[in-house]
Amino acid sequence: MRHGAGVLSDPMTLVLFLAAFLAGAMNAVAGGGTFVTFPALLVMGLNPLAANVTCTVALFPGVAWAGWSGRALVADAPQVTFRTLLWVSLAGGLVGAVLLVLTPAAVFARLVPWLVLFATSLFAWGSFGRKASAPALRLHPAPAAAIQFCIGIYGGYFGGGIGFLMLAALAVAGMAVRPAVATKTVLAAAMNAAAVVVFLFSPAVAWGPAVVVAVAAIAGGQGGVWLVRRVNERVLRGVVVAIGVALTVGLFVRG
Repeated sequence: MRHGAGVLSDPMTLVLFLAAFLAGAMNAVAGGGTFVTFPALLVMGLNPLAANVTCTVALFPGVAWAGWSGRALVADAPQVTFRTLLWVSLAGGLVGAVLLVLTPAAVFARLVPWLVLFATSLFAWGSFGRKASAPALRLHPAPAAAIQFCIGIYGGYFGGGIGFLMLAALAVAGMAVRPAVATKTVLAAAMNAAAVVVFLFSPAVAWGPAVVVAVAAIAGGQGGVWLVRRVNERVLRGVVVAIGVALTVGLFVRG
């Protein structure tokens, strides 16, 4: 396994940087950045486990920066406070990271295309299919927290598509897309933070590529936050759905 020795002089470094910049922007808007950097790291010679762990560690600074930059838009979800969602996200991310260290990720990896397809469909329905006069789904705090905890476990274990899963849940629950995007970014950062605490002690982290991805993702995340603040809300919904459709098709083709 190649863990990135001499990566900074590798011609593929520019490709990795551009992929990570795009990933940072995607994570700030809708999520799915893992599906850009994960294949790029595989092409650079990392095995799937190392690529997965390195993605989580390297993308965390960009997600955290995007969450901090968009914190003014963060809001409570219907029937459940942001504080509750934050704590269950941390707990779920920690559980998922421990599971990844102890078990292979093959099963979750096979489920990823179906999860992204489901989440994209749910978000599209919540954004465009549900009539404005239709009542929003009102989950009680316990089931809402349980759903977020399960998403957190998935986020710590593999992470691809967690943004779509959270956006779908928040959109169907009745949250406007702009605060939903900002809220899911902060929650994703919480999940990743819990996982990074575990992965920092893993020898699977390829630190050379991780530095390249981290720097590029921070810059891309800032660009994503700029889009969230300025793009028309209906256009933003369309961008989210378009990214989801593209990712779903790509994942099924690759699988």
